[in-house]
Amino acid sequence: MKILKIEFENINSLRGPQQIDFTDKPFSASSLFAITGPTGSGKSTILDVICLALFNHVPRLGKITKNEIIAKGAILTRNQKEAFARVTYDCKSGVFASKWSISTNRNDNLRDYEMEIADLASDKLIDLKKSDVPAKNEALIGLNYNQFIKAVLLAQGEFAQFLKVNKAERGELLEKITGTGIYRELGKKAYEKNKEAGKEILQQQQEIEIIQKSLLNDEDHAEISKDYASQQAACEPLEKEIQRLSKFVELKEEIKNQQTNIAKITTEKTQAEEYLNQFNKNNGKSLTEHENLQEHAGDLRNWKQGKENEAEISKEITEIEAKIGENKQAFSGLLSEVSQLVKTEVSAIDFEGKLNEFTGKIQQLEEERKEKGREYSKLMDELKLKTADLSINFSKKPDENIQQLQAISNSAANRIKNYEAELSNFDLSDAEALKLQIKEQTEKTRAAQKANFKIDESDRELKKIASEKTTIKKQSEALPQQIKDLETKVQFQQKDLENLKLQQKNKLLEARLEDLRHNLIDNEPCPLCGAKHHPFADHAPEKDNLLEEKITQLQKELQLNSSQLAKIQANFENFQQRLKTLEIEEQQWKATSEEKRTAFKTKFKDFDLATEEVWESSIARLSEQLELIEKWEKEQKQWLIAKNAIPLLEQTKEIIKQGRDIAGKLKALYDGDDIVEKNRLYHRSFTTLTQEKKSLQEQQENLKSRFQKLTSELLILEQQLIVVLTEKGYENLQQALKNLLPEKEYSQLREQREKLQEKLSQLSTSYNLLLQQLEEKQKLDIEETSAELQEQLTEKRLKLNEINEACKALYRQLENQKENLQKLDEIKQGIAEKEQKIKRWRLLNELIGDATGRKFNEFAQDLTLTQLIALANKRLADLSDRYVIDKPLDEEDDGLVAIDEHMGGQRRSVKTLSGGETFILSLSMALALSDLASKNVEINSLFIDEGFGTLDPETLDQTLDTLEKLQAESSKTIGIISHVDSLKERIATQVVLTRNGQGYSTINIKG
Repeated sequence: MKILKIEFENINSLRGPQQIDFTDKPFSASSLFAITGPTGSGKSTILDVICLALFNHVPRLGKITKNEIIAKGAILTRNQKEAFARVTYDCKSGVFASKWSISTNRNDNLRDYEMEIADLASDKLIDLKKSDVPAKNEALIGLNYNQFIKAVLLAQGEFAQFLKVNKAERGELLEKITGTGIYRELGKKAYEKNKEAGKEILQQQQEIEIIQKSLLNDEDHAEISKDYASQQAACEPLEKEIQRLSKFVELKEEIKNQQTNIAKITTEKTQAEEYLNQFNKNNGKSLTEHENLQEHAGDLRNWKQGKENEAEISKEITEIEAKIGENKQAFSGLLSEVSQLVKTEVSAIDFEGKLNEFTGKIQQLEEERKEKGREYSKLMDELKLKTADLSINFSKKPDENIQQLQAISNSAANRIKNYEAELSNFDLSDAEALKLQIKEQTEKTRAAQKANFKIDESDRELKKIASEKTTIKKQSEALPQQIKDLETKVQFQQKDLENLKLQQKNKLLEARLEDLRHNLIDNEPCPLCGAKHHPFADHAPEKDNLLEEKITQLQKELQLNSSQLAKIQANFENFQQRLKTLEIEEQQWKATSEEKRTAFKTKFKDFDLATEEVWESSIARLSEQLELIEKWEKEQKQWLIAKNAIPLLEQTKEIIKQGRDIAGKLKALYDGDDIVEKNRLYHRSFTTLTQEKKSLQEQQENLKSRFQKLTSELLILEQQLIVVLTEKGYENLQQALKNLLPEKEYSQLREQREKLQEKLSQLSTSYNLLLQQLEEKQKLDIEETSAELQEQLTEKRLKLNEINEACKALYRQLENQKENLQKLDEIKQGIAEKEQKIKRWRLLNELIGDATGRKFNEFAQDLTLTQLIALANKRLADLSDRYVIDKPLDEEDDGLVAIDEHMGGQRRSVKTLSGGETFILSLSMALALSDLASKNVEINSLFIDEGFGTLDPETLDQTLDTLEKLQAESSKTIGIISHVDSLKERIATQVVLTRNGQGYSTINIKG
């Protein structure tokens, strides 16, 4: 995977559109570049843009959401309304562009972010939801977000610290760098699971001990069972005796209650007889008289109700006669009002005819007036449509409008004369053909101008190529001699180094005892005697280290010259390759230029090559001529419109006069509101009064008929009742009605009498039944009194309770024994099942578990470290052949070890390495982590952060030589992020970030 281009706008302090194109110059010539700028200028923002566009994550903030941006004020540049980040990258599946964007709405509220990904081969967007874009990038690149930031961003400063710390701290750093803290959590989880499962079994075992202590032995259990059976046998005779005594006590109580009830019913019976006698005394006469008339009560009530109905009907007849008079008066008023309207006498017979005739006449006049209005509006609409291109405001006065049109016509005629004078060289009889001819000439001129521009563009490219060739030749002119000098120098230094090492070897073979004493190291065996303790080594004579210093100095010089030679050779090869490319491009541009010149002469015979100003002048002259012809056409059109509009305005004057005449006639006949509505109201009133008159007459006839019929029926009923009531001793109907009780009152009195009679009957029956039952119970009674029986019963119950309490205590002991034995079996069975289930947790805890998770974490980290060191050594072999990284042996310091191949495989602590050597090893570890994170994915874009500010000038030069060698050998794009000024001198290609006074930054590409 390789990043080809980074584009973004308004991200953090980098305001406005920004772009870094790694496929363009100067990156295409040199893929090693520096990202420089002061602290806070936005160097790390470039890495944020990459992660944001691909995964919607930022290393310092995590996943980005709208609320996260609002809360932390991050990502979107201050006072800006939109932002985007776009990364174009190359991978195995092709070239893709992933974009992240956000903006505000019209209320300045932030919208949610958007993401999209495009396949640049087809130049089409891939149809995905925004939430699926990070996963699609992960699938295309082959790395998730965490793997990507480890594989692309190399923080070598962490590895410089990692190389030197002890084992415990190294494990913590490795866990942080590789993100493998899950192994610690797994170890802790295994320990906690085993502890939790064992805790339940321990609790159950303690419960078993408690239950076993409370169990009865066999002897005590047998004795308690025997006592329980004996006590159970003694209870039966007592229970039978208690039952017998209770029965007689209940019987004596029932006899006593029966005697009490008989006395109570006797009292109630006497009281009921008194109530019945009193009722007959108060209401007996009225009930008897009513019951004597009961068979004629319905006829008497009907006669009374009929008399009341007769009076009510007579009242209604009087009211209807009054309403008929009011209707007649209202009908007369309506006829009079309509007569005044139509200006002729109107009767009920010709009411509708004369009113409709008058209404039709008014409607006809109104329609004529409206028709004139429509004619006027139609004519004015036509006039406005035809004069739409004229600058005129129509008034309601036709004479004023005619004056405006005449003025417009005269003015247009004057301008037409002026334009024709300016266009005297042209034939204006066919203006459209003339305009078409000028337009064609303009287009042809523009096409020739464009072809001329492309020829100029070819010439500019040729000049640019020639300039670049001259620059490269000047830069590379001295390089062959420099290469030759450095090669000779390196060869001599290699021979000198071999001679010095041979002298050192000979000197070691001839070493005396004092020389060996200088080399003795405590706790390491002596080469002569094998002892590890060297008491005589402390006061050895001072050792002569001059030869070793010469070897060390020569090795440094050789390494520096070798690096410089590799760099110059790489630059010379790049220059030669670029010259070949420029030669090819120059030939191509020359061919293109010649081809375009030939095509110009063939296609544009009427034109010569000219400057841009000449072309623009020709086009401007043609445009002015075309504009003048169009103005002439416009004035011609306005003159003709004004001329044709004046007759139409004359017609509007006549229509207005006719409309006013019709309005005068209409006002003379009727000057009121809507005549149709007035006609409708009069018709409705006429219909309403007519229908009301007919309805009142029908009601009057109906009431009179009902009155006559009711009077006849009442007379017949009265004669029949007088005959019957005379026989019963009544003189008239009113006297009989007075003795007739209301039906409701009679029902209540009759019901009250029946209830009193029924209650007396029930009391008599109950009294006889209770006497019979009392006699039967007294036959079953015994001689002992109730108190004597109660005393015997209490004594027996106390004795039975004592035996029952003893039985309960014994029974509880037996049941407890049974329950405890059952519970004991259940717990033992549960423990056996749990033991089987937690067997895997016990095994897992033994293998990886502990309270802190350290055991499994150290095991996993050791495997990771082994793999990381193996990958680092592969990388280190490409950078330097001197050192190999290794884990410490048991007897060594627990920091990492560097094996010095130039010193016969000597193992050295990394703490003894120089700054430059430490950087090479830490860079190898960082690259190894990139390989580990990317697995089978080839990463061709790396950003190296941290560490450069702490290096001395010599080490910094050595470090940069190493990076240049790495870039030259791997073809990777490598970016160095730093604010160290000396980088600017060594690395020509730079992404420079500059801050302004407002806190914003801009990007400039230098190379």
